[in-house]
Amino acid sequence: MYFDALTTAALADQFRAFVGARVQRVVQVDEWTIGLELYRPGLTTEDGERVPGQRIQVVASAHPQRSRVHLTRVKPRRGIDAPTPILLLLRKYVRGARLVGVEQPEFERILRLELLPPGELAEQHDHVSLVVEAMGRHANVILVDGTERVMDAIKRVTSRMSRVRPITPRRPYTLPPAQEKLDPPDLNELRLGALFKDAKEGQPAWRALVRGVRAVSPLLAREVLYRATGRADTPIGELRNAPLSPLLDAFHTLWMTLWERDWQPCVALEGGKVVAFAPYPLTLYETTEAADTISDAVDRYDQATTRFADDDDGPQDGSAADAYASARARTQALLEQAQKRVSKRRRSLERQIVSEKDIERLRQSGEMILAYSYSVRPGDRQLEAQVDLNGPPMVIALDPEFTAVENAQAYFARYEKAKSAAGEIPRLIARADLEAGYLGQLASDLRLAANRPEIDEVQTALQEAGYLPQQRGPRPQRGEPLRVQTDEGMLILVGRSARQNHELTFRRAAPEDLWLHAVDAPGSHVIIRSGGQPVPDAVLRRAAELAAYYSALRGESAVLVAYTPRRYVRPIRGARPGMVTYTHEQTLRVRPAR
Repeated sequence: MYFDALTTAALADQFRAFVGARVQRVVQVDEWTIGLELYRPGLTTEDGERVPGQRIQVVASAHPQRSRVHLTRVKPRRGIDAPTPILLLLRKYVRGARLVGVEQPEFERILRLELLPPGELAEQHDHVSLVVEAMGRHANVILVDGTERVMDAIKRVTSRMSRVRPITPRRPYTLPPAQEKLDPPDLNELRLGALFKDAKEGQPAWRALVRGVRAVSPLLAREVLYRATGRADTPIGELRNAPLSPLLDAFHTLWMTLWERDWQPCVALEGGKVVAFAPYPLTLYETTEAADTISDAVDRYDQATTRFADDDDGPQDGSAADAYASARARTQALLEQAQKRVSKRRRSLERQIVSEKDIERLRQSGEMILAYSYSVRPGDRQLEAQVDLNGPPMVIALDPEFTAVENAQAYFARYEKAKSAAGEIPRLIARADLEAGYLGQLASDLRLAANRPEIDEVQTALQEAGYLPQQRGPRPQRGEPLRVQTDEGMLILVGRSARQNHELTFRRAAPEDLWLHAVDAPGSHVIIRSGGQPVPDAVLRRAAELAAYYSALRGESAVLVAYTPRRYVRPIRGARPGMVTYTHEQTLRVRPAR
């Protein structure tokens, strides 16, 4: 992500418009990223017009490849299990604080948010600063107190890691050391010529600009070259003996954007996908689109490459990074352990199955030992008994330590145990199959989980099912079914967990409502609240598409979906929530769609 000084300056101007807003919420999305929610209260203009209050979502990330700070339309969600030290400090000093200033050190990719802590904390600290250093692999998010000492940071940098600039609690906060580069206002043809002269032969000129001029990102350097030469990858050799005034003019035009605060944010597209953003027009790309603000541009690029899961949609494909990957992975590991336990128990039960023929042989062996007891001598290891006059003798193994009667009793005991197991084991295997089916549903729930509460709900379901120990403390937040209002005026409800499926089908749906589910696959229960009225074909197909999309068959090109009145759906006796059987169904083949 080319997050350069011009982008940071544009963002600083945007953030200044929200000075006076109060921080209402602080979350840590992942190990690199902090999310804030600010609220700017409403006001009345001089003309008497009432301007409503506004909530603002902020993302500050020290991700080594996607370091950034910007406003976002998607509410950041908690993505870590235990609060980190910096999150605890942010909750104490930043939650409830008021934004009182925004600063950007000159030509730096650093945004500093000055905050006035709430209540009595304001007397102890006249202000604190949340400093976001969007500097690629050196990025950091740092909380600094009013005496310019580090309170904590997303990435603690010890003196062993960096002798030049350690970042640990109670150390003085200092800016990154100045680089030996030219400042943009100091550029002239002589200095640019010297810069190109010292560069390696054969390399593109934009690399020399990045290495030699402050605040120039690869994207900015390529844009300058494209405007000056018509090529973004102009080699060094072509510029060494060429006039450099066009290059200086292009630099001057772009830096006028900063000096005049004339921001023109846009995104560049290739194949319909956002591939770059900037606070100035990107002429080196064939296709660009204007953005309302620089944050919108950054947000569109971020959403094209990674995403914060929202309330309605989970990760769409393997190319989108999952903001809750670590929490999802931990829950997945617990789920797989439970699945292995059930599978192992089922295999053990299968090994205990004894055929009716073998059970009958146990009874018969006991009877033959008693019938031939007169011929059994101490120490005998087998007995040959003639059961069928025309067949071979029956060979019965004996325990040489037992008498004939004791051997017979042992066979009768094994017979009774095997006969009892013959009736019990199939029931236990069926129970194991139900458990495996329920865990399969939870696995589908986890794959489709769109936010942290839905991931937590899978873990809670494992606890309630006895696969994990119950944890003390408040119950995690539970989600609600997805609601879709159709153009025809009917409401479609989509359960997105085993618990939601059960409650939706058996507590919220009326008997005359229509129930839908993907055939032979874990997934959502979908209800059409028809009120007993006929369901239009368009509504039925829409609900079927949702049932297919919120199922384990989401990636298929076509999915068979069953539908039937809710009255014909029954919970399976002894099964976990959400497991049902149904009759009187019809089917519809649809393409999964959100």
